[in-house]
Amino acid sequence: MKFLRQDQQKEFFSERIKQVPRSFIRDILQVAVSPDFISFAGGLPNKKFFPASELKESANRLLGKLSGDVLQYSNSEGYLPLREYISTYYSKKGIDIHPSNILITTGSQQALDLLGKTLINEGDFVILEEPSYLGAIQAFSVFQPTFQCVPLMEDGINTTLFEETLKRTCARLSYLIPNFQNPSGISYSEETRKKVAEIAINNHHFLIEDDPYGEIRFGGNALPNIYTYAPSNTLLLGTFSKTVAPGLRIGWVVAPDEIMEKLIIAKQAADLHTDIFAQQLVYDYLTNNPIDEHLKIIRNAYSIQANAMMDALEKHFPDDISFTRPKGGMFLWATLPKGYSSMELFDLALKKKVAFVPGTPFYIGKTDSNTMRLNFSCTDPDTIFEGIKRLADCIRELQN
Repeated sequence: MKFLRQDQQKEFFSERIKQVPRSFIRDILQVAVSPDFISFAGGLPNKKFFPASELKESANRLLGKLSGDVLQYSNSEGYLPLREYISTYYSKKGIDIHPSNILITTGSQQALDLLGKTLINEGDFVILEEPSYLGAIQAFSVFQPTFQCVPLMEDGINTTLFEETLKRTCARLSYLIPNFQNPSGISYSEETRKKVAEIAINNHHFLIEDDPYGEIRFGGNALPNIYTYAPSNTLLLGTFSKTVAPGLRIGWVVAPDEIMEKLIIAKQAADLHTDIFAQQLVYDYLTNNPIDEHLKIIRNAYSIQANAMMDALEKHFPDDISFTRPKGGMFLWATLPKGYSSMELFDLALKKKVAFVPGTPFYIGKTDSNTMRLNFSCTDPDTIFEGIKRLADCIRELQN
């Protein structure tokens, strides 16, 4: 159904929404729905590990005892016992965060939106990693900032260029994913984390540290959050989407008092509060089940799948294609030789019924790239080998 003629659209829509890109990944998922399609395109946790029966028990407890409360309006800050649980979680990591400095959000994606509303004016400089998370680019684009991109190295963001960019632009914010970055799978070294924190402190700069994958480490040793080194300069994001279930849409943001006050106002204006039944459901599940055992199952499965994908890439991909070797999370990042187009490869891959995400949407201002994101969390090893083999055939076709 058409509402506006083409010539009417320019004047009808707000300037801000005209600048926001569509989610390339969401569009891909509409394509790769055939049962014989092998998709490395999604950013989805593996549904096999959702604790459905345990959540059902929690739902029955809640609806049996507290049906009036869990179906009522609630406060904007979030369910206090859940915020206390998150506070205790951080204390076990050596981070002291009071529950009043935790705001429950509708997924960490809403946290990005609320931070954008609260902190970004049109034209403000915002620093991103290059490549960066597509969802953050989309969320922040609504507020019309000027993005400044700093390349990722093997051990995290290039700190020299980060500091130079910050001093040159007086950027208002930086958005970083230090653990198993989406899309690259890269993790910051401890030295890089400390250096980024030092730069932020010395320049009175705010960092948004997004940490959706920190609990899905299947190799190496856990490293401190950047927040540990610069708590007054860091806005820390978390979520239960990757560890419990994404459909519940329960995330959070940690912020100091002054910023929290404004975030709560933005939250009230957006949706009053996050689904209180979902909040209490997650809390009941966490307090009645051994979450560490659940996490072990996820880590073990993702480790097997990640190793299967890396083995398949080594076996089938040409030697001049490099890829990252993540020790956690859900993605790795492959780079074709210079001059190759991952968009062209994507078109060929669809014909072979295999999907991935070309790197282009993870950059600012690029119309094509030679990079691609591959997701390993939702595919078993045998299917991974078959999918990578199909993709390798497409690469050879592209080379010819």
